[in-house]
Amino acid sequence: MAEEIIPVSAVEREGLSANRQDPFMSFLSGIIRQAVRILALLMVLVILWGIVDVVWVLYRQLMQPPFLLLNISDILATFGAFMAVLIAIEIFMNITVYLREDVIHVRLVVATALMAIARKVIVFDYEALGSEYVWATGGVVLALGVTYWLIGKKEGKESGKESPSRF
Repeated sequence: MAEEIIPVSAVEREGLSANRQDPFMSFLSGIIRQAVRILALLMVLVILWGIVDVVWVLYRQLMQPPFLLLNISDILATFGAFMAVLIAIEIFMNITVYLREDVIHVRLVVATALMAIARKVIVFDYEALGSEYVWATGGVVLALGVTYWLIGKKEGKESGKESPSRF
């Protein structure tokens, strides 16, 4: 009895869908999908906790003398807390896209990494950091930015809509 040969592209599109022919693999894929759902729920809890933390930190800082004033380090700490919540939201979006499409969108992951490194840059204490660390971070930002741009160009070509270059 000859086995059916499935083209590679069909296998790639199948991802973790529950429509597999092998019952055991279908069972395992179902477990993974449930685990991803649990991760999505936990990420929502982390986001809510992060929001409460931002509100609490702001309240505490504003209620200390001098009242209703923030110094630069307080503002930077607040920016860092805001960015942490935004990064958690981006990760949640990655999880939900994965649940809907069974595919990890590389552009979304790179965008999340860009946001995470931007958070680090925003809260840098340049007096305490060595120049090597700042240069290395700059290299990571540049590499992620170029990667994001190249992925966007590739996606534009594949969809037939070449995005105009702004450079």
